[in-house]
Amino acid sequence: MYRADDADPPAIVCLVGATELRYHMRAIDDLHALLKAHDWMPLGGADEQKPAADGTVEAWGRSAKNPVKGWYGLKKGLRGRFGVYMPPLLEALGLAEVTHDAKNNRMRAI
Repeated sequence: MYRADDADPPAIVCLVGATELRYHMRAIDDLHALLKAHDWMPLGGADEQKPAADGTVEAWGRSAKNPVKGWYGLKKGLRGRFGVYMPPLLEALGLAEVTHDAKNNRMRAI
């Protein structure tokens, strides 16, 4: 993952093999603010074409009720997986704690 500050809008770029996913840069601060208002929150990663489980980071990342009023993902067809790629980034930045169980992982703000 890396920052693309010169992109329009500024983006976080996530390279997964040959696939490039892009998320709004503000997702870091917005997700951290959301987590501060919650205790542990389930991740719930899902592709764009699949529904996200209610109450998960993934569902919030595509909700009309989040600060960007929709998808944080910027590339149509690849806008999902917010709950897969953003939590480890926030963990690496020291903003969140993420469980690392076999499934049903959760996160919370630090």
